[in-house]
Amino acid sequence: MPVTLRPAKPSDEPALGRMGAALARKHHAFDAARFMLPDDVESGFRKWLGDEARKPDAVVLVAELDGEVVGYAYGRVEGMDWNALLDRSGGFHDIWVDEKARGAGVGVLLAEEMMKRLTALGVPRVVLHTAAQNATAQRLFAKLGWRPTMVEMTREAPPHDATE
Repeated sequence: MPVTLRPAKPSDEPALGRMGAALARKHHAFDAARFMLPDDVESGFRKWLGDEARKPDAVVLVAELDGEVVGYAYGRVEGMDWNALLDRSGGFHDIWVDEKARGAGVGVLLAEEMMKRLTALGVPRVVLHTAAQNATAQRLFAKLGWRPTMVEMTREAPPHDATE
Protein backbone atom coordinates (compact mmCIF):
# COMPACT_ATOMS: atom_id res chain seq x y z
CA MET A 1 0.00 0.00 0.00
CA PRO A 2 1.38 3.45 -0.88
CA VAL A 3 2.30 6.12 1.63
CA THR A 4 -0.36 8.81 2.07
CA LEU A 5 0.53 12.31 3.26
CA ARG A 6 -2.06 14.66 4.70
CA PRO A 7 -2.44 17.50 7.18
CA ALA A 8 -2.67 16.33 10.77
CA LYS A 9 -6.12 16.28 12.37
CA PRO A 10 -7.14 16.13 16.03
CA SER A 11 -7.42 12.33 15.97
CA ASP A 12 -3.69 12.18 15.08
CA GLU A 13 -2.63 13.93 18.29
CA PRO A 14 -1.79 10.70 20.21
CA ALA A 15 0.48 9.56 17.34
CA LEU A 16 2.03 13.03 17.13
CA GLY A 17 2.73 12.93 20.86
CA ARG A 18 4.33 9.49 20.59
CA MET A 19 6.51 10.44 17.61
CA GLY A 20 7.45 13.88 18.96
CA ALA A 21 8.52 12.24 22.21
CA ALA A 22 10.61 9.71 20.28
CA LEU A 23 12.32 12.57 18.45
CA ALA A 24 12.98 14.37 21.73
CA ARG A 25 14.41 11.21 23.30
CA LYS A 26 16.70 10.66 20.33
CA HIS A 27 18.07 14.21 20.60
CA HIS A 28 18.42 13.92 24.37
CA ALA A 29 20.43 10.73 23.85
CA PHE A 30 22.72 12.62 21.46
CA ASP A 31 23.47 15.33 24.05
CA ALA A 32 21.53 15.37 27.32
CA ALA A 33 23.03 18.70 28.38
CA ARG A 34 21.82 20.45 25.19
CA PHE A 35 18.44 18.84 24.48
CA MET A 36 15.74 19.02 27.14
CA LEU A 37 13.55 16.07 27.97
CA PRO A 38 10.56 17.18 30.05
CA ASP A 39 8.89 14.65 32.34
CA ASP A 40 5.70 14.29 30.30
CA VAL A 41 7.24 14.85 26.87
CA GLU A 42 4.60 12.81 25.02
CA SER A 43 1.72 14.81 26.44
CA GLY A 44 3.58 18.05 25.76
CA PHE A 45 4.17 17.20 22.10
CA ARG A 46 0.59 15.97 21.71
CA LYS A 47 -0.79 19.32 22.87
CA TRP A 48 1.81 21.52 21.19
CA LEU A 49 1.67 19.87 17.76
CA GLY A 50 -2.12 19.70 17.97
CA ASP A 51 -2.23 23.43 18.66
CA GLU A 52 0.27 24.16 15.86
CA ALA A 53 -1.77 22.11 13.37
CA ARG A 54 -4.64 24.59 13.79
CA LYS A 55 -2.53 27.68 12.98
CA PRO A 56 -2.68 29.11 9.45
CA ASP A 57 1.08 29.79 9.32
CA ALA A 58 2.09 26.30 10.46
CA VAL A 59 2.21 22.95 8.69
CA VAL A 60 1.87 19.63 10.51
CA LEU A 61 1.83 16.68 8.15
CA VAL A 62 1.40 13.00 8.87
CA ALA A 63 2.40 10.02 6.76
CA GLU A 64 0.18 6.96 6.75
CA LEU A 65 1.23 3.50 5.64
CA ASP A 66 -1.40 0.77 5.58
CA GLY A 67 -3.76 3.13 7.43
CA GLU A 68 -1.33 3.72 10.32
CA VAL A 69 0.40 7.03 11.06
CA VAL A 70 4.12 6.25 10.76
CA GLY A 71 5.68 9.69 10.40
CA TYR A 72 5.20 13.40 10.78
CA ALA A 73 6.79 16.69 9.81
CA TYR A 74 6.32 20.11 11.37
CA GLY A 75 7.22 23.54 10.07
CA ARG A 76 5.97 27.09 10.19
CA VAL A 77 6.47 30.53 8.70
CA GLU A 78 9.08 32.46 10.64
CA GLY A 79 9.36 36.25 10.57
CA MET A 80 12.50 38.26 9.95
CA ASP A 81 15.07 37.57 12.65
CA TRP A 82 17.74 40.25 13.02
CA ASN A 83 19.65 38.15 15.55
CA ALA A 84 19.98 35.21 13.15
CA LEU A 85 20.36 37.52 10.11
CA LEU A 86 17.49 35.60 8.56
CA ASP A 87 14.78 37.14 6.43
CA ARG A 88 11.24 35.77 6.53
CA SER A 89 11.50 32.03 5.92
CA GLY A 90 9.98 28.66 6.50
CA GLY A 91 11.29 26.90 9.57
CA PHE A 92 11.33 23.14 9.06
CA HIS A 93 11.48 22.07 12.70
CA ASP A 94 10.66 18.37 12.99
CA ILE A 95 10.61 15.21 10.95
CA TRP A 96 10.15 11.70 12.29
CA VAL A 97 9.59 8.34 10.64
CA ASP A 98 8.93 5.25 12.73
CA GLU A 99 11.61 2.56 12.50
CA LYS A 100 9.27 0.09 10.75
CA ALA A 101 8.65 2.58 7.91
CA ARG A 102 12.23 3.74 7.35
CA GLY A 103 13.76 2.97 3.99
CA ALA A 104 10.39 3.23 2.23
CA GLY A 105 10.88 6.86 1.15
CA VAL A 106 8.57 8.31 3.82
CA GLY A 107 11.14 10.87 4.97
CA VAL A 108 11.73 12.10 1.43
CA LEU A 109 7.99 12.44 0.83
CA LEU A 110 7.47 14.35 4.10
CA ALA A 111 10.42 16.68 3.46
CA GLU A 112 9.38 17.47 -0.11
CA GLU A 113 5.76 18.05 0.90
CA MET A 114 6.88 20.33 3.74
CA MET A 115 8.95 22.34 1.26
CA LYS A 116 5.94 22.62 -1.07
CA ARG A 117 3.54 23.69 1.63
CA LEU A 118 5.83 26.23 3.27
CA THR A 119 6.72 27.83 -0.06
CA ALA A 120 3.00 27.94 -0.90
CA LEU A 121 2.68 30.12 2.23
CA GLY A 122 4.99 32.61 0.49
CA VAL A 123 8.39 32.02 2.05
CA PRO A 124 11.47 32.45 -0.19
CA ARG A 125 13.46 29.69 1.54
CA VAL A 126 13.14 26.92 4.10
CA VAL A 127 15.71 26.57 6.88
CA LEU A 128 16.22 23.55 9.11
CA HIS A 129 18.55 22.32 11.82
CA THR A 130 19.78 18.79 12.45
CA ALA A 131 21.59 17.42 15.46
CA ALA A 132 25.34 17.33 14.81
CA GLN A 133 25.33 13.56 15.42
CA ASN A 134 22.43 12.87 13.06
CA ALA A 135 24.40 12.08 9.90
CA THR A 136 21.47 10.14 8.42
CA ALA A 137 19.22 13.22 8.46
CA GLN A 138 22.02 15.41 7.14
CA ARG A 139 22.56 13.08 4.17
CA LEU A 140 18.82 13.04 3.43
CA PHE A 141 18.52 16.82 3.51
CA ALA A 142 21.68 17.34 1.43
CA LYS A 143 20.34 14.89 -1.16
CA LEU A 144 17.15 16.96 -1.32
CA GLY A 145 19.00 20.25 -1.86
CA TRP A 146 19.53 21.76 1.59
CA ARG A 147 23.02 23.13 2.23
CA PRO A 148 24.89 23.79 5.48
CA THR A 149 24.85 27.47 6.45
CA MET A 150 25.47 27.63 10.22
CA VAL A 151 27.06 25.51 12.93
CA GLU A 152 25.56 25.67 16.42
CA MET A 153 28.04 25.38 19.25
CA THR A 154 27.09 24.92 22.90
CA ARG A 155 29.09 25.45 26.05
CA GLU A 156 27.77 24.66 29.49
CA ALA A 157 27.91 27.41 32.12
CA PRO A 158 30.02 26.72 35.19
CA PRO A 159 28.08 25.56 38.26
CA HIS A 160 26.42 28.39 40.15
CA ASP A 161 27.80 28.97 43.64
CA ALA A 162 24.76 29.16 45.93
CA THR A 163 26.70 31.23 48.50
CA GLU A 164 27.08 34.22 46.19
